[in-house]
Amino acid sequence: MAGISKKGEIMRTLITLCIMGMLLVAACAQAPPPTGEDTYQVNDNVELSGSTQELKKFESVEELRDFLKENQGQSYGYDEWGGMRGGVMMEMAADVAMAPQAMGATKSASNGADDYSTTNVQVEGVDEADFVKNDDKYIYLLSGDNLVIVDAYPAEDADILSKTDIDGQPRDMFVHGDTLVVFVDRNDYVYALPEFDIMPRPHYTQQLHVMVYDIADREDPELEDEFTINGRYLQSRMIGEHVYFLTQENVRMYDYWPDVPVIRDADSVVVRPEIYYFDNPEDNYQFVTVASLALSDLDVEAKSYLMGYASTIFVSQDNLYVSYQKNMPWRYYEDEKEEKFWDVVVPELPASVRSQINAVKDDDLNAAEEWGLIREILQDMYDEMDEDDAADLVEDINDAVREWEWDREEERRKTIIHKIAVDEGDIDYVAKGEVKGQLLNQFSMDEYNGDLRVATTTYVYSRQGSTQWNNVYVLDEDMDMIGELEGLAEDERIYSTRFMGERLYMVTFQRIDPLFVIDLSNPRDPEVLGELKIPGFSDYLHPYDENHLIGVGKETKENEWGGVSLKGVKVSLFDVSDVENPRQVDVIEIGGPGSTTEVSQDHKAFLFDRDKQVMVLPVREVKEDWRWEDRWRYSNQRVWQGAYVYTVTENGFEKRGKVSHYEGSEESRWYWGSPAAVRRSLYMDDVLYTISQRTIEMHDIDSVEEINDLDLPYSEPDYRHYPEPMPFVDVDWVE
Repeated sequence: MAGISKKGEIMRTLITLCIMGMLLVAACAQAPPPTGEDTYQVNDNVELSGSTQELKKFESVEELRDFLKENQGQSYGYDEWGGMRGGVMMEMAADVAMAPQAMGATKSASNGADDYSTTNVQVEGVDEADFVKNDDKYIYLLSGDNLVIVDAYPAEDADILSKTDIDGQPRDMFVHGDTLVVFVDRNDYVYALPEFDIMPRPHYTQQLHVMVYDIADREDPELEDEFTINGRYLQSRMIGEHVYFLTQENVRMYDYWPDVPVIRDADSVVVRPEIYYFDNPEDNYQFVTVASLALSDLDVEAKSYLMGYASTIFVSQDNLYVSYQKNMPWRYYEDEKEEKFWDVVVPELPASVRSQINAVKDDDLNAAEEWGLIREILQDMYDEMDEDDAADLVEDINDAVREWEWDREEERRKTIIHKIAVDEGDIDYVAKGEVKGQLLNQFSMDEYNGDLRVATTTYVYSRQGSTQWNNVYVLDEDMDMIGELEGLAEDERIYSTRFMGERLYMVTFQRIDPLFVIDLSNPRDPEVLGELKIPGFSDYLHPYDENHLIGVGKETKENEWGGVSLKGVKVSLFDVSDVENPRQVDVIEIGGPGSTTEVSQDHKAFLFDRDKQVMVLPVREVKEDWRWEDRWRYSNQRVWQGAYVYTVTENGFEKRGKVSHYEGSEESRWYWGSPAAVRRSLYMDDVLYTISQRTIEMHDIDSVEEINDLDLPYSEPDYRHYPEPMPFVDVDWVE
């Protein structure tokens, strides 16, 4: 009996290992394939057999609804408004028809400064929205819930020209001549008429408001138009006079109908975007809407795409790339159990047992009957085996399953990238591609000679353990893979990347900071040319010239426990002229552990100009370890916040001075949330402007001596922005 009990235990281990393998057959019986005779195929592409992977367009809301019912990987349930969980209300149930150095000086063409800085952007000619913009004379900024325009030049006479209240949460803006565009997130009630209902019903949702101001008179900005679309503001770019903006919203149902993206102005529906999709399922669908706004005539174009949850956006002068982590639909994981049993477990079984099981598979049996017979075959097999043979078999199966799971886990850790062409306001889908691993940020992508270059980190977790490594891929204009370099810096992840022409500079980190120089001159054969290993890491890289690179990040040190501890902010200058032997020319460290710079999270906080040899870095500097404060009865640190100003040459850094917006030089309680923390800097001629939420300070850019300061109309923001309750009747409801 003991022997039989042991065998039974071994068999249970096997069955558990295989996650009850064939039990999936019963599950599959409850989850039929999505349409017609299609079956769900689990392979390297993980798609429906019969799926074309081509871009398709929904011709009606009804067609969209049916597709979501079949393919959406989440259940539908009623929300608090009687709608269904997963998205926003339909507009109207009865309406089924759907119709490389990017920052630098700019020469003035007016009576303002002769030259001035612009927003630090990734791609030259592609402006990125920010909460601060400037031209040769004026500074435009979003301060709390206000749009503030400052006459900033000359600095001695700086004054606030206008303050415009904005309802909602202003996020970013663009300025183009006498036109200013603000993106505002707002929580609003919207109305829709449910099927066969007698009146519109309200629904609470998030909306993006695109507010266009005529600022020809800077003292009195005039709201020229306002466009709204349901969803969250994702990102935006401006190329020439065309603004491109993206929104994202969950696909939900209301009264069993999906709401579709619609762009409105104050009076009417402006655009009903066509909705495109692929005929393979996703775990959770999102409407990603790409819209263009022509500033010359305020013409709006838009298209919506049914995608996964978009996370990283890259925009060149010709194309827009939307990426997200691949999420397998639920049927993938169900089918995977069955595939694992047949492709991994069964081949490890004795030949006679395999024959019996395959014979059962070929019979015309239902799921329960089939698994019942297979279970009996496996039980008989273990009853006839001695314990050592059974243990060896289980070990062999274990090894095979672990190897199979490892390969599958790597396959699942992929990023999907969609390519969308943009040209003078036109928006046209091109293709999609996949790469292994995960992107860090927008600097993980770059377009060069029509190819997309991508840097990723692959994380793999399985019963064998976990590890990570880094990869570089090149995709051609059709998003087909043409070049790859995999397995770089095992057990480390990417902290920063910068594509510069035919090279990629990439920083990974675990205990030291390898700076890789990677050659991409042959896109079909990327290769590492050299690397530099030093303590610390850079999480932002900025080109100084073609042979030098500035890195901003953190210094590190080995701690007493054998690990690595973070120290202060680290700024490095690298010489990469000898690509096989890059070297660190100079390094500076600011503050102790806990010191940070906003540049690490937002490249737009970095100001650099090679001609003026100036670099400005906003910093929160921790000046000492924790100390006990008797008056407050808690431990505290001395913290300084402001901006460091450096002279930068190819030989290194030299501090010119520093600027703080606090009345005193030390401040113990504020972190980055402080309204007095310097967050942006810019220059006009020889004046450096540093900007916090409370103040603009003006200093001589060479001596860093103060010239003037200006208080801003800052007030603590109300992040709620809930609309006032709206009635269910007597509503001025417009389509």
